[in-house]
Amino acid sequence: MSANGVKKNLAACLMLLLPMCGMAVAQRYPQRPIRMVVGLPPGGSTDVMARLVSSKLTERLGQQVVVDNRPGANGIIGIQLVVNSQPDGYTLIMAAGSFGTLSSLYPKLPFDLQKDLAPIALVGTSPYVVVVQPSLPMRTVADLIAYAKANPGKLNYAASTPGSLQRLSGELLKRTAGFDMLYVPYKGTGAMMPDLLGGRLHLVIDNVLILAPFIRNGTVRGLGVTSSKRSVLFPELPTLAETGVPGFHAVGWFGVFAAAKTPPAIIGRLHAETSSIMKDAEMRERLLAQGAEALSGTPDDLGRYLAREIEIWGKVVREASVKVE
Repeated sequence: MSANGVKKNLAACLMLLLPMCGMAVAQRYPQRPIRMVVGLPPGGSTDVMARLVSSKLTERLGQQVVVDNRPGANGIIGIQLVVNSQPDGYTLIMAAGSFGTLSSLYPKLPFDLQKDLAPIALVGTSPYVVVVQPSLPMRTVADLIAYAKANPGKLNYAASTPGSLQRLSGELLKRTAGFDMLYVPYKGTGAMMPDLLGGRLHLVIDNVLILAPFIRNGTVRGLGVTSSKRSVLFPELPTLAETGVPGFHAVGWFGVFAAAKTPPAIIGRLHAETSSIMKDAEMRERLLAQGAEALSGTPDDLGRYLAREIEIWGKVVREASVKVE
C-alpha cells in the first residue's frame, strides 16, 4: 500500500474513533463536584433557579453540584470566573437576563459572551410586573400612560442598578409608549420597597415573584405584566401589549453556560440532563408556583436567545443613552 493510502486509512480510523472517544469522556464525567456560579447575591430569582437545577443535577450526575454566589459589577465578576476556568465542565454559570445588556453597557468587557461561553440549555423565563403606589389614580397601564403624558416629569420609577433589566424595561416602556418619567437608582428591591410603600416612589418594574406578596396584600397595585402572555400568578393582570403598548416584551430569563471549548460530549451530557430536569412535572409545577415557566431549549436555542437579547437591549441602551459608572 502506498504512503498516501496508509494516511487515508489512518484518517478514516481516526474519524471512526472520535465519536467513541467523545462517548467515553461523557460516560466518565463527572468525577468530582461541579460548581455552578451565580453572579448575584443569594436570594434572588437567578439564585433560586440555580439551586433548583443544581439539586436535581446532583441527583442525576452522582456528584455534588454546588452553587457559588459571586456578586459584583453587575454579574461580570462571576462571568469572568467561568470564562477563565478550565473548559472541562466543572465550572458552570446560571445566566440571568442581564447577560443581554452587558456588552452594550460595558464596551470594554474583558470577554465576549458569545465567544467565551458555551451554551448548554435555556431553562426558564419569568415576567416582570408593573406596580404603582396605591394612592396614585391609575388602575391600568393605559391610565398610567395618560397620566404621565398629562403630567410630564411628575412620575418616577425605581430599579436596582442603572444597567439592570428592570431599569431598561422602564426605558423601553417610556420610549415605546411615548412618555417620560424619572429613573431613581436603588441597591435592590428590598431598599426601594419602603419608599414605594411610603409614597416617595411612584412605580417599580420587577420580577413577578418578588412583587407578588405586595400585590396580594394590597400595599402596591399591579397594572400589567411585561411578558407576551399573562402570568399564572396573576392571570387577572393583562400584558402591557394588551393595554396600550403593542408588541412590548421584556422578561427575565435563565440559562446554563460553561466555558468555551468545553468538550461537545460534556456539553451534550449536561444538556441532556438539564433538559430532562426542566421537563419534569414536579419541576415545572414548582416554577409555575413562583411565576416562572420552565424551558428545555437546546444549546443553539440558548445561543440564539442571547444574541437576540443583546440586539434588543443594545438598541435601548443606545437610544436612551444609558450609562453606568
